[in-house]
Amino acid sequence: MSEKPARLNIATLSRAALSGANSGDDSIEFILFCILVGGLAWAPFWLGSNRVLPWGVNGVLFPLLTLVYEVSLLVRGRRHPFALKRIGAPAAVFLLVLAWICVQMSTEAAGLFPSLTHPIWGMAAETLRMPVAASISVNRGATAIALLRLLTLASLFWLVLQLCRSAPRANLLLQAISLIVAVYSAAGLALAACCSGAIPLFEAPANNGLVRSTFVNTNNFATYAGLGLLVSVALILRLYRHEVHAEADSFSHRLAAFIETTGRRGWFPLCCCLLILVALLGSVSRGGICAAMLGLLGVYSLSLSRGGRGGGIGIEAVAFVTIALGAGFAFYGDLFFGRMAYAGVADSGRLAVFRITLNSIFDAPLLGFGYGTFADVFPMYRDRSISALELWDKAHNSYLEMFQGLGFVFGLALLGVVGALVAKCFAGAVTRRRDATAAIVAAAASLLVGFHAAVDFSLQIEAVALTYTALLAAGVAQSESSLHDSAD
Repeated sequence: MSEKPARLNIATLSRAALSGANSGDDSIEFILFCILVGGLAWAPFWLGSNRVLPWGVNGVLFPLLTLVYEVSLLVRGRRHPFALKRIGAPAAVFLLVLAWICVQMSTEAAGLFPSLTHPIWGMAAETLRMPVAASISVNRGATAIALLRLLTLASLFWLVLQLCRSAPRANLLLQAISLIVAVYSAAGLALAACCSGAIPLFEAPANNGLVRSTFVNTNNFATYAGLGLLVSVALILRLYRHEVHAEADSFSHRLAAFIETTGRRGWFPLCCCLLILVALLGSVSRGGICAAMLGLLGVYSLSLSRGGRGGGIGIEAVAFVTIALGAGFAFYGDLFFGRMAYAGVADSGRLAVFRITLNSIFDAPLLGFGYGTFADVFPMYRDRSISALELWDKAHNSYLEMFQGLGFVFGLALLGVVGALVAKCFAGAVTRRRDATAAIVAAAASLLVGFHAAVDFSLQIEAVALTYTALLAAGVAQSESSLHDSAD
């Protein structure tokens, strides 16, 4: 069987949500879902939530929604739609990582094992000539903040995992994210055209007319736009898969159905897709655009690999979407290709930072310096290979920064948690007979952010991290057939 069509507009979002509520969903879940989508829409508004106040709002909103949901299950006497045991191994390892972060910033643990503490605390005590509470982390405050951000993402993941076990609601989330990213893309194009990329509301200076929407820089927006582009393309392919049957005998019949679908239902998601693409190219982010292309390749590959499961994708749909994207690149990609020709793909400054960060990791390979403490550790190792005028408070490589903070053992453990969830999405994208779109998007989005995390810090921007977490959770929730009882 093929999936139901996805029509991307506000009226459809409302009808689908109300339909889901009327078909047996409790009103509390409908309300929580709407607030959740509102939170995802709010997150990019204030510089991608890269400031204390918007981050604080996110840190309260999503855990509170999760708490309300859990209490509602207890009051209603209902089970979790997606049982914890279905992801038991990743959950257990994640709890171990959380425990290790607590140990890193614990002065009590350091008191029991003083040899484990970082030497900087002893140096501070000697300088101040007074006792100083020591710990493994070189900055307990920064580690605590990073831990709270990680818990915010975990709470969002759990909530979306439960709410999006319903396939219609998972598809509704994808439609909402596509629309949200399209709106921010339009805002970014308007700011670039009218304000040279400045954000007057937040006193962010101009950036030569490059598109960054409401984000701190173009690279962060490029990752966010790339996620929206993947979602939009997947929804378009899903629509054509349902409306235009690849097994139809007559090519003329398929072509007529294809044209009708494009004019009747496909024009809006296609417009959103092209709008996001133009904004993405306007960011001129080399890493972000290349990562988005890798993600698109993932969407194509996973969609085509399904063959006859859930209805095949006709060559007309693939060709049409490819031509549309290619036209966008041809008309608006000159700045990107020009920058690639001028600057190449390497950045000597970042390569130097990578080398210095890697050297620091081997000074504390097991214990780490404390989760989220790169800004405190890097100045200790900085050398003359980097200009003194440059500020580096991020490693521009999330993997190196994670290993520096957690150490190799727990850095690999956290990476393994995400990897296990992504693998589940890949398996669902290939094997599910229907409702595989969420899993396809999650798998492709993981390729995008996984690649870009090696050259930038976009995943450390909350708006990007929250959006990706929601997509990953929806993909995991839909990685198993609804015929399987996954409730606890």
